[in-house]
Amino acid sequence: MTTELWLLFASLPIYALYLGAQSILYRWHHGLWYAQTARDAEGPPSPILGRAERALRNFFETWPAFIVLTLIAHLAHQHDQLVFWGAIDWLASRALYLPLYLSGVFGLRSLVWFIGAIGLYAMFFGILF
Repeated sequence: MTTELWLLFASLPIYALYLGAQSILYRWHHGLWYAQTARDAEGPPSPILGRAERALRNFFETWPAFIVLTLIAHLAHQHDQLVFWGAIDWLASRALYLPLYLSGVFGLRSLVWFIGAIGLYAMFFGILF
């Protein structure tokens, strides 16, 4: 398996962290019984559950780009250092972003998100050139 595919594989546990945090906090806030219903009359989320849901949505905003860039790099045989380090940058920033978001850290969370976006741009330019 190529390095690019390993990096794509490494994104799955990070996805599981985001989904797991949201899922566990949802059941903790609303209860296991309510989580099994159709959720037609859902009340407002707790602050931390709201953060977990927004963090998960945010993950879904960048993960598809990471998947596409990683697959293109693999299929085009672009084993470039820029692609590699961009992917590492994105993975590390996503791992840091979740605890920062859940704890309500202001400013640093946005900086970490921006650094991850730079990783995606690095992958893009590593493939392009």
